[in-house]
Amino acid sequence: MKHIEIRFGDNIETHATEEKSFEELFQSVNPIFCFSKRIWKPQMDIFETRNEIFIQAEIAGVRKEDIIIEVSNKAVKILGSRKNNRSERTATYRLAEIQFGQFERVLYLPSVIDIEKVSATFFNGFLELTLGKLFSNNIKSKQNISIDFI
Repeated sequence: MKHIEIRFGDNIETHATEEKSFEELFQSVNPIFCFSKRIWKPQMDIFETRNEIFIQAEIAGVRKEDIIIEVSNKAVKILGSRKNNRSERTATYRLAEIQFGQFERVLYLPSVIDIEKVSATFFNGFLELTLGKLFSNNIKSKQNISIDFI
């Protein structure tokens, strides 16, 4: 069974800036301005119950081997890549909205996470994370674990 890599640590940083670049300003006007090294942000939902936090990411076309999840006590970072499998390279595009290449999202958590209660599923293009809340002040040190998909 293949796994998604989940890393645990104290510091999660983002490589993408929050300000729009020149390229992003013109991408919606004309897809010719979309460069291949652009980092895109998949759509995500985050919600919580009394005991858990749930994150759902829409990442159709991404293989689970190309996904990395980093979890700290403050945030979750989901990153990876979606490869462009288009076979017709000579076509003239009239609309190009599907983004390929590297993606990254950092979501700040409303509660401290119990790293022993983290699970992930990936089905039909949706990544779903379930993060158990930690109700004590004992935050464990860094460690790497492998999560099996259900």
